[in-house]
Amino acid sequence: MTDFQEQQPQPYYPPRPPYDPPRAYEHAAPGVTAPAPSRRRAKRGVGLVAAVAIAAAAVGGGTATLVGELASGTPVATASSNVSGTNVSASSTGTVAGVADAVSPSIVEISAASNSGKSTGSGVIITADGEIVTNNHVISGASEISVRLSDGTSYAAEVVGTDPAKDLALIKLKGASGLKAATLGDSSTVRVGDQVVAIGSPEGLTGTVTSGIVSALDRDVTVAKDEESQGQGQGQQYDPRQGWPFEFGGQQFNGDTGSSKTTYKAIQTDASLNPGNSGGALINMNGEIIGINSAMYAPSSSNGSTAGSVGLGFAIPVDTLKADLDSLRAGGGN
Repeated sequence: MTDFQEQQPQPYYPPRPPYDPPRAYEHAAPGVTAPAPSRRRAKRGVGLVAAVAIAAAAVGGGTATLVGELASGTPVATASSNVSGTNVSASSTGTVAGVADAVSPSIVEISAASNSGKSTGSGVIITADGEIVTNNHVISGASEISVRLSDGTSYAAEVVGTDPAKDLALIKLKGASGLKAATLGDSSTVRVGDQVVAIGSPEGLTGTVTSGIVSALDRDVTVAKDEESQGQGQGQQYDPRQGWPFEFGGQQFNGDTGSSKTTYKAIQTDASLNPGNSGGALINMNGEIIGINSAMYAPSSSNGSTAGSVGLGFAIPVDTLKADLDSLRAGGGN
């Protein structure tokens, strides 16, 4: 063999790849844990989440919270939106049906007997023990008063106080308790166009409900002031079939008001009112009393009886009643 030998080509071996820990740790025995991720990879993950969280915070706190929960591994709950506002109970307010359901138990039918005959009107319960507000002309001159509640229960009543100048009266049931009193509202906030509900006993039809709007405010309504001037000036008691005589705009309606008169500011409404609605309630859509129905125009038919409501009714503002209550309880009016 010679000193010079032909060099054979050497095989090429590529560089060994970086060490990759075996994945057997996924199924390793208890107590054996996988190597922690590299510091470089962890920093990158945290930075990514932080960047997303900052962007989310710019959009809205709720989204940022969601990202935070995802990053921490906390289960995400379904988000809910709390919108502030008034929760209106359909069973008590907001609709004619709701108002009627809530207030009807506080409205009564009043029957007043006197030497001149018998009259029928309406009233509003204002205390649980049976204080009832009505019109003075409903009970004026009565020797006996009977009240029927919405559930049909009847009570005898006595007059506590009257104010003929405002056509208001306060009566009290005998032996009553646990009654549902109406809520007295604020008539100073009433506006023309407000929707209203009227409840009363027209023609003896207890608990009749009608609705309409406030047509006008501060109407000057004139009515007879005392029993001697009632009923076309002949000393007759209020006749529910003909309606209570009153004057408005220089005209007389439902007969002659007589010589002794009083004028008050009234709420005008187109809610249907008929004879017998006197003393009943005019109610706003919150279920609050805003007026005591007191006068309505009911044109006569050919046979002399009333022909029904024409949408021209008036109510004494409840603020007038509230200002007069102490005096009525003391036996008289202001």
